[in-house]
Parts: sequence; C-alpha cells; structure tokens
Amino acid sequence: MSSTLADSSHPNHPNRPARPAVAWIGLGIMGSPMSENLVKAGYDVTGFTLERDKLERLAAAGGTAAGSIAEAVRDADVVITMVPASPQVEAIAYGPDGILENARSGALLIDMSSITPQTSIDLAKAAAAKGIRVLDAPVSGGEAGAIEAVLSIMVGGEQADFDEAEPLFEALGKTIVLCGPHGSGQTVKAANQLIVAVNIQACAEAVVFLEKSGVDLKAALDVLGGGLAGSTVLTRKKDNFLNRDFKPGFRIDLHHKDMGIVTDAARTVGAALPVGAVVAQLVASLRAQGDGGLDHSALLRSVERLSGAQL
Repeated sequence: MSSTLADSSHPNHPNRPARPAVAWIGLGIMGSPMSENLVKAGYDVTGFTLERDKLERLAAAGGTAAGSIAEAVRDADVVITMVPASPQVEAIAYGPDGILENARSGALLIDMSSITPQTSIDLAKAAAAKGIRVLDAPVSGGEAGAIEAVLSIMVGGEQADFDEAEPLFEALGKTIVLCGPHGSGQTVKAANQLIVAVNIQACAEAVVFLEKSGVDLKAALDVLGGGLAGSTVLTRKKDNFLNRDFKPGFRIDLHHKDMGIVTDAARTVGAALPVGAVVAQLVASLRAQGDGGLDHSALLRSVERLSGAQL
C-alpha cells in the first residue's frame, strides 16, 4: 500500500468513514472559498447559486454545479447555506422549491448566514417537522478568513448535531464553539458585528487624526498594532486604510443589516448600546451616501467627510 493510503487520515483511505455528501447554497464572497475548502478537504460538494460564473468556479475547483436548490439538496447528508440576510434564508428554505420540501428526512441543515436569532429559531422549528436537523453557524473573519480557512464559527443548536458537524467546521475555521440552543450562534454573531464596527470606527478616527497631525501613518499603525490598541481588525484592515483600498471583503450594506440585527435584539432584551447606536447611524449614513458596496473599512470615508474632506 502507498504511504498516502497507509495514512488513515487521508480522504481515500479504505478504513476511513465515508464523508457526508454536502449541498452548498449561496456562493458569494464567503460561500465560494468556503465551499472550495470543503472540496479540498475531500468532501463531495454540490452547489447552487444564482450566478452562473460562481457555479463554474465551484465546478473548476472540483465540486458539482446543480441547476436548482431541489437538485442540489436531494441526495445531500448535509445542506449548508450562506446567503446575505433573513429574507434570503427564508426564500431558499421554504416553499415547494426550497430546502425543507426537497431535502431528505434526517439531513442536517447548517445555516452559516448572518440573520436574526428569531429567524434561526423559526427555521429549526419548521425543519424539525420535516425530520431535518438545524444548526445556526454564522462566521467571523471576512473573505480573508474564508480563503485561509481560519474563520471563527459560532454555533447554535443541539450538542449531537454540533458533534456531527465539527469535522466539517474544522475544514472551514479555526475557532469553533457551540454557544447554546438554536439562535445562540446568531446572537453571538450580532455581538461580534457590534465589536467589529465600533473597532473599525475607532481605527478610522485614529487614522484621520494621525494624518492631520502630520505623523507617518504606516509607522504609527505598526506601533499601535503592537500594543494594547492592536486588534485583529487593525491587522486585517491596516492596508485598506493606508491604500484607501475599499474593495469589498465585507460590504457596508451587510454590516448595515447586521447593526440593525444587534440594535433590535438589544432593545428586545433591554441592553443599552450607546456607542453601538452611534456607529450604526454612521454605517447607515455611509450607505446613504452611495458607499454601501464598499468594504466596511470605508467607515474611514465617513470620518474624512466629517473632517472636511471632499470625497
């Protein structure tokens, strides 16, 4: 036997348990690299999305393109969804052409979209009536984290379903935590987005302050990154700030949606978010000025405008 096949961790080893067949719905900025990482890890991935070029990309990476949701999920053991918001999750999950009507009983549905906790709770309830198990498993780490398979994955659902999905999550991320029952993953993701938005805003304000003070910005950000002011946000977004490169890794439009989720959820539970509320308004303002398609590091543009720049 070859040394490769002698390794029982190899995907083709005869004694290795068969990997579940995966259907992936939604091949956007995050979904495409994530699904490709599953293919690289040895999973059989069948994908569906509305953009033909994204289906061709999956096929070129070794996956299979499906012509519909029904076709993608029919024989899947695990169905993963990664779409922009609650309305899209509901659109692909419900109805005669949706996941719940076409996936087999016993399948595991993992929604990795960032949506409202209540949408996740409702989906789990509706799926249970069809014999389909559900995990909400939103992620943090952006496009770079998706490509590098180092995402943070926050999960809501049953322990047994989490245990079954964990090897799959390990092909996608680095920090994988079951946070509680259905909806808990989405609640933690909402908190994540609150922290990220406030952090980007603080970094943006510091950048404008430093530049207007005549300091070498690159040197300043390097030293700030090595101290208590350092953060994953600063590390990941430093070049965006330096180069004014706002190519979307995570769009302002989506962060606007997420800030709505966290402010609504906080109101429901009676939590005050005074700084978060201000940053939510700044995100909304940036979107209203036509910057919704830019990366969320474009919050820098909002601070520049407030500081007198004509953009």
